[in-house]
Amino acid sequence: GSLLQPESLLDAAAKRVAGSWAFERVEGRFQRIPEPVQRRIVYWSFPRSERQICMYSSFQPGRAAAASPASAAA
Repeated sequence: GSLLQPESLLDAAAKRVAGSWAFERVEGRFQRIPEPVQRRIVYWSFPRSERQICMYSSFQPGRAAAASPASAAA
């Protein structure tokens, strides 16, 4: 059988931060966050399930064209 790799310390910490704080608060509170750390926090900040994505999204099927900047300029 294949061996599973344990979660990296970076991912474990980023997941914990993303689950507790909005990224804007992290940026505002801490100066000089290394780019790889920022990327992992942002990655883990996004919802994982389709239900969560729909719940937090403002996307409404059939209204995407009406809300786009190109259609507003026409």
